[in-house]
Amino acid sequence: MSIQPEEITRILKERLEGVSLSTEMKEVGSVLQVGDGIARVYGLGNAVAGEMLAFPHGVVGIVLNLERESVGAVLLGEATLIKEGDEVRRTGRIMEVPWGTA
Repeated sequence: MSIQPEEITRILKERLEGVSLSTEMKEVGSVLQVGDGIARVYGLGNAVAGEMLAFPHGVVGIVLNLERESVGAVLLGEATLIKEGDEVRRTGRIMEVPWGTA
């Protein structure tokens, strides 16, 4: 039995046809300290003031302090669930509040 290059090419194309490759860069940091509803987070060097951060347990934070080695974020949610070492992710979204006549 001989293997034909065309057959190998056809099989590879069929197998790769449904493959979807995408890359997504996420900036992840970790909680250094938590107290009084404020978390200091290390590793989010590109965070911007007012940006929303995703903490574990569905807790959201808003970046207020931008320091050289860390950022300070106000926690919106159950702050007692957040502890030192927890993973924090940037969302890329600035805090917004809808408004209107209603």
